[in-house]
Amino acid sequence: MEAEWAEVRALEAEIATLRRACEEPTASWKETPNAKKSFKNIYQSESEGLEFSKDLRRQLGHLESELSLLSTLMGINIRKYSKKTEDLSSTEMTEKDIKKVLQRHRLSGSCHMVTFQLEFQILEIQNEKNLSSVITDLNIIMEPTEYSELSEFVSRAEERRDLFMFFRSLHFFVEWCEYRKLTFKHFKEKYPDVVQLPEGAASSCMGIQSASQPGFELVIVWRIQIDDEGKVLPKLDLLTKIPQQALELDKKKVIESAPLSFRTLLGVLGIEAALESLIKLFFNTKE
Repeated sequence: MEAEWAEVRALEAEIATLRRACEEPTASWKETPNAKKSFKNIYQSESEGLEFSKDLRRQLGHLESELSLLSTLMGINIRKYSKKTEDLSSTEMTEKDIKKVLQRHRLSGSCHMVTFQLEFQILEIQNEKNLSSVITDLNIIMEPTEYSELSEFVSRAEERRDLFMFFRSLHFFVEWCEYRKLTFKHFKEKYPDVVQLPEGAASSCMGIQSASQPGFELVIVWRIQIDDEGKVLPKLDLLTKIPQQALELDKKKVIESAPLSFRTLLGVLGIEAALESLIKLFFNTKE
């Protein structure tokens, strides 16, 4: 992930350089030092300038295509980026032959439907033998989103000043959210009379109700968690809403053991097959 992010920044810098080169007009013949230059030479010079400009534009198009591909693979789209550099060697009391440079970066972008703004500082220290760099400050601003799980993760990333963990975890988190949304939508469309999404398309809960047995309901709670190391994991739980009379008749404790059985089913079949089996098993739903 670090190598991909470095490649994105290098491509953006190269694209900016090529854009400036493409926008610079070729020198007018009037500004040429030799005023007696022949028309043939002028024409040849202008032709070479045009070919050079065309070559720059071809390079620019190629680099933009590479950047677009990298953004697609990573799921991160950078919209704006700026950088300011300050040489601290002249303002601080530093040892001889040690150079300190502070880089201030600002960028805004998105990962699918989640938008963000970042401000971070990198301190580079260079001596005769090596060059080291460290992120000294990181500020993350997330646009309002329905994903409440992100707020705690963002605070943790800021505290650790871990920029790469932020991008890596955000990418996988959004992918899991999109998968959850598509999965719930699939079952809602396939079983419209049985499946309910109380929070809409981006719901984290899916209700399974039986029209033939009023009062019986199963609720799938699908959370997407980010642990302390930034690893993104789905967590699905089964909740039951069963009338008290039915609970008293359940001598084998089938309903009580349903959440644990569902966990076992997930491990064996996977998410989609487990949800499908649950719907058919409890409510005898036909294809």
